[in-house]
Amino acid sequence: MTSNRTFTMIKPDAVSNGHIGNIINDITSSGFKIIAMKYLHLTQSQAENFYGIHRERPFFKDLVSFMISGPIVAAILEKDNAVEDFRTLIGATNPENAAEGTIRKKYAKSIDANAIHGSDSNENADIESNFFFSSFERF
Repeated sequence: MTSNRTFTMIKPDAVSNGHIGNIINDITSSGFKIIAMKYLHLTQSQAENFYGIHRERPFFKDLVSFMISGPIVAAILEKDNAVEDFRTLIGATNPENAAEGTIRKKYAKSIDANAIHGSDSNENADIESNFFFSSFERF
């Protein structure tokens, strides 16, 4: 079943490089409505919990260090077929493999500093949205 909501996070590299406005413009110009959004700096504990599924992977420590290196922008987005359409909009994880015009092709520097996160399933969109936002913070 498809959902009309997804979760995204503009990562520290894109924030520090001044791409927040351009990325939000790309998102809204693609028909997504922002339901909730916040600017914050993740703690180590928050980053470890959010990426807990990767805890046993060799890149986990570096991923957590990267995600706490600067502020992020977390948001819940709404659009028909949100998860799939957003994954298309952001492009491949490795910006070298991302399609022209995608967010990662335009703003990411590497597979590690890839500018933006997008939920990979409807279930994860709900879990990730609930991690950052209470029901009182949503429209």
